[in-house]
Amino acid sequence: MQRRMIQQNYWIVLLMVLLLGSIWMGCSSNVKETRGETAEGSSMGVGKYYFFDDILIPNDLSYDEDESFVYETPQFKTGAMVFTKWRLDPNSLVDFFTYHMEKDNWKLMNSFRGEESILNFSKTDKACTIKIFEKWYGTTVVEIRVGPVGMKKM
Repeated sequence: MQRRMIQQNYWIVLLMVLLLGSIWMGCSSNVKETRGETAEGSSMGVGKYYFFDDILIPNDLSYDEDESFVYETPQFKTGAMVFTKWRLDPNSLVDFFTYHMEKDNWKLMNSFRGEESILNFSKTDKACTIKIFEKWYGTTVVEIRVGPVGMKKM
C-alpha cells in the first residue's frame, strides 16, 4: 500500500516538473521579445512608413484599419491613421515623434502635454496633428491626422 502511494506521488511530482518547465520555457521567450530582440528574420529598424512617406511610425504600434482612412487625389493626400498598443509609455511616443518628424523635415508648431498629448507639425504644403492618449484599461492610442495647407476655396 505504501509502495503504491509512493508511485502515485512520483507521477504527480513528475507531471508538476514537466508543467512548470513548459511554463518557464514560454515565459523566457516572451522576455526576449519585450527586451527588443527581434523575432526570426523580422528586423525592420525603429519604425515603418505607412501611407505617408514622411511620417515614421514606431514598430511597437499596431495599425487599426477600422479606425483609419486615407484619401488621395493627384493634388494631395489626406487622412487619419490610428495605431494602438497595450501598455506603452505615452511620453516615449511624444519623444519619438518629436525627434523623427523633425528628421523628416516637419516643423514642430506647438505641443500640449498632459493626459492627452497633442503635437502639431507643418510643412510648406501640409500639416500633421498627432494625438497620443491612454485609455482607462491601459491601451495607448496614437491618432495621426494629415491634410493639405493653403488650398484655394471653390
